[in-house]
Amino acid sequence: MHEDNITSWFAAQSNADASAFPIGIGDDMAQIRAGADGTLLVTTDMLLDGTHFDLSVCTLEEACYKAMAASLSDCAAMATIPVCAVVAVALPTDFGADELRRIHAGVVDAGQRFGCELIGGDITKWKENAESFAINVTMLSKPSGHHPPVRRSGAQVGDIICVTGPLGGSLHGKHLHFTPRVAEALVLTKAATIHAMMDITDGLVTDLNRICTQSGVGALLEAAQLPISEAAKKTDDPMTAVFYDGEDFELLFTLSPAEYKKIKDLDDVTVLPVGKITDSGKIQNRLTDGRIVDVPAGGYDHLGN
Repeated sequence: MHEDNITSWFAAQSNADASAFPIGIGDDMAQIRAGADGTLLVTTDMLLDGTHFDLSVCTLEEACYKAMAASLSDCAAMATIPVCAVVAVALPTDFGADELRRIHAGVVDAGQRFGCELIGGDITKWKENAESFAINVTMLSKPSGHHPPVRRSGAQVGDIICVTGPLGGSLHGKHLHFTPRVAEALVLTKAATIHAMMDITDGLVTDLNRICTQSGVGALLEAAQLPISEAAKKTDDPMTAVFYDGEDFELLFTLSPAEYKKIKDLDDVTVLPVGKITDSGKIQNRLTDGRIVDVPAGGYDHLGN
């Protein structure tokens, strides 16, 4: 059982009216037509102690910042503007008022940086012998007005593949202390037409494969151009860390060579080209010696790991 297979199955079962729900299952956010006033987008993410963070080595504030920031990163993935969020938590039996204040502090810290208000939620507590903390963020955003929400399915053969920062080694701290690329996404989409985009949460290879699968294309990465983080350089296999570690929360996007020229020297956004979209139908990597090799599947799978 793999996440992408289940997601595809859910999408195939949907009978949602496309006029009411222009974007459905399969992207970072779904889009809802909200009467004559326009549309809203929605995403929801549940994070679990022991899976997405570890409260034995991080603070409650850090964990809740990450939960809110991860949903803000979904807004960035589609270049939309965060509006508000509701947050539901499942508390261990020994959590009380102090822990709730700390949860609130972490959530609000992330949201206020992007004008995203916490407007409600739900609090529940486990019964005896169920002691893990869980937090679920549901977030609404709105289209930017200058560019349609960017989907995963628009990549075209010949597009340049770009990322917004170094990759790999996120478990050494970045997965808790990242800045969602909300501002960068809006700058990029004001300056150029972006064909496909998402945020890197499950690893470069996994997430690039999602873009390629939904777009019906392949990709050729350039090993010499892949930006390796300082944390990844300290691992036994930095390239594996770049490909598969995940939770980089950088943007991964594609655009035509002509549009790339408009953004390659932007002052407000780091734009790093890492390859091109091809018609191969698979993910490949050009090694520094010129050989082209297929890149095996990998990365984090929420249901398969």
